[in-house]
Amino acid sequence: MLRAGFAVVERRAEHAAKYFYSHLFWNNPGLRALFPSGPDAMESQRDRLFAAITEVMGRLGDPSLPSYLRALGRDHRKFLAAPEHYAAVGASLLAAFARAAGGAWTAEVEKAWCQAYSVMSETMLEGAAAAAAAGEPAWWGAEVVRHAGYGPDLAVLTLRPAPQLPYAAGQYVSVAHPRVPGVWRTFSIGNAPRADGTVDLHVSRVSGGPMSTALVERTDPGDALRLSPPAGSLSLGPAPVGPLTFIAAGTGWAPMKALLEQLAGARFDDEVRLFVVARDAAYLYDRPAVEALASQLPCLHTTFITPAPGRDPLQATERLITALGHRSHWAHHAVFLAGPPGFMAEVREVLVGLGAAPSRILSDAVPSAGPGPRPLGPAEWLLNRPPPRWHNPAARA
Repeated sequence: MLRAGFAVVERRAEHAAKYFYSHLFWNNPGLRALFPSGPDAMESQRDRLFAAITEVMGRLGDPSLPSYLRALGRDHRKFLAAPEHYAAVGASLLAAFARAAGGAWTAEVEKAWCQAYSVMSETMLEGAAAAAAAGEPAWWGAEVVRHAGYGPDLAVLTLRPAPQLPYAAGQYVSVAHPRVPGVWRTFSIGNAPRADGTVDLHVSRVSGGPMSTALVERTDPGDALRLSPPAGSLSLGPAPVGPLTFIAAGTGWAPMKALLEQLAGARFDDEVRLFVVARDAAYLYDRPAVEALASQLPCLHTTFITPAPGRDPLQATERLITALGHRSHWAHHAVFLAGPPGFMAEVREVLVGLGAAPSRILSDAVPSAGPGPRPLGPAEWLLNRPPPRWHNPAARA
């Protein structure tokens, strides 16, 4: 019944999301200050709302759903979410669903959704309370100690969080910047834990993305940022076993680098394959780090993939697929994969076709760093309706 009700709402999801925020702010004007300002920020917020609901619908009956909801509640502490806010959100969410579903929103469907939202919110609050009881801050303050630019669109920021940030190689954090108030964006941590507590973030500037632009163009040493609690399940575990393959596209190199640093510290001696994919040779920005890792991991075999000079950047993916086809024994390899969602979905399918076990192709669906294109008006929407960006089929990859 929950899925049937949501399926009707999702067909009018844009309308439902707008109605939800209008209803929420009209009835709870004090909550408006907790949300980002500006139309672009609110459009992104609407997409994230429906992405979370779609994820929950996809996990109904899955034993992982409670842990997902507890992690969501833990993460929402950075937004200063309090128990009374959950009740207000629930009332507005059900009002929006009823409005969007029309006659399909029966008393039975409403009762099911009321019960479901009660369970969801209670589980999220459990996660928030457990984090607070463990002494975990809602966010960490972090000083920028180094800003290294690689061309106009790439930067690696070294931050010093206080207190020290506890995390595992392969995880990611959300970042808030004082120049982009109310906005949090997610970036992978680009190193294994260090003795000095510093962390690296690899940032690629997204066209129209206020956070990535601020981090690449308007951030200097001494600036103060905020970091969310670390999240993500991309991990080698305490005792990695091989053989292993790492595939990174763009700044997807960041979590792969962190995992390889962990591997180097473990004195791993089984076969390790690394494929680094870039849209052109200028974006192979961290080759010295790759070479340093190769000296620490004699078993590491690295392949750099770029398109031919002057060719379409997408040719890099074609060349990667060709290179993967020239390797063997995929059934024995655990594969770690990071990059844009479309890239990961395509490569995953190829790897399965080559014999890799789907359960051993590991990746994290890190939320998008910026908004995508939107229709200019109702006519363009009807003539060329975009796919709903809140539904991410790779979200549980």
